Amino acid sequence: MSTASFSSISVTTPVQPGQVSTLRRIVLGVQYDGASWQGWQTQPHGLTVQDKLESALRQFTLREIATTCAGRTDSGVHALEQVVHFDTEIVRDKFSWVRGVNAFLPASIAVRWACELPIEEVDAARSRTAQDREGGFHSRFSATARTYHYLLYNHPVRSPLLAGKAGWTFRPLDVALMQQGADFLVGEHDFTSFRAVECQAKSPIRQMESLQVKRNGDMIVFTLKANAFLHHMVRNIVGSLIFVGNGNQPPEWIAQVLAQKDRSRAAPTFMPDGLYLARVDYPTQWVLPQESHSWPWW
Repeated sequence: MSTASFSSISVTTPVQPGQVSTLRRIVLGVQYDGASWQGWQTQPHGLTVQDKLESALRQFTLREIATTCAGRTDSGVHALEQVVHFDTEIVRDKFSWVRGVNAFLPASIAVRWACELPIEEVDAARSRTAQDREGGFHSRFSATARTYHYLLYNHPVRSPLLAGKAGWTFRPLDVALMQQGADFLVGEHDFTSFRAVECQAKSPIRQMESLQVKRNGDMIVFTLKANAFLHHMVRNIVGSLIFVGNGNQPPEWIAQVLAQKDRSRAAPTFMPDGLYLARVDYPTQWVLPQESHSWPWW
């Protein structure tokens, strides 16, 4: 359907001074298999999760809708629960948003839940982003913590059934040693050594709330929770902990790398296949649905 057939009422219509906004802030919990997508953020080629979700919203609402997510995932990275918000004047119940949008999404992307949160009146003299930072719900700015899982298949032979779903290393890994190394990363630190060279974050300081390494048979699960993550931070940490687990480095090496604040000192960036955005936490004032992901490995 061409955009010419869309309603002339747009969710981006400017609000005039003194005019009360009729927009509603809709929040979605989105799950996706990132293997076939070039990350979250929209790109000219359109092969991203954001592009596909906004296309589905456009087909469902006959409106151009711009979305904002809690954390932009890279190419090949998955999400158990990405939190997305957008503003619209359209009135739908939460089940309608779930069923309606999913009708236009491929099998690799699904809206798992939807809700509507209060939105402050829009003052035309001030930006929407500025107002969101000050008090309105925002999927990114309101978040207090993010949790990622990394699945690592530790077996002499790769499994085709896990291709794109888990990382793989054939050398035996000592989980106890990796946990010792991981413990050095808990707390507030400068994570320059573990962020991508091209990372655009203004500050490398992050608060790592917890970092656990557990084995379940041939699967090793890394669970990292922090206030926010830097570009490639999880994959760089996982790669470095693998160096510890296979005996190439002692656990104390992680502390040395952290202190050096030099990306070249850490291990190469590990593959994206096993990385999952698992959860985003918000202040209790924002009551969002929460799903329990009772998969075998976590």
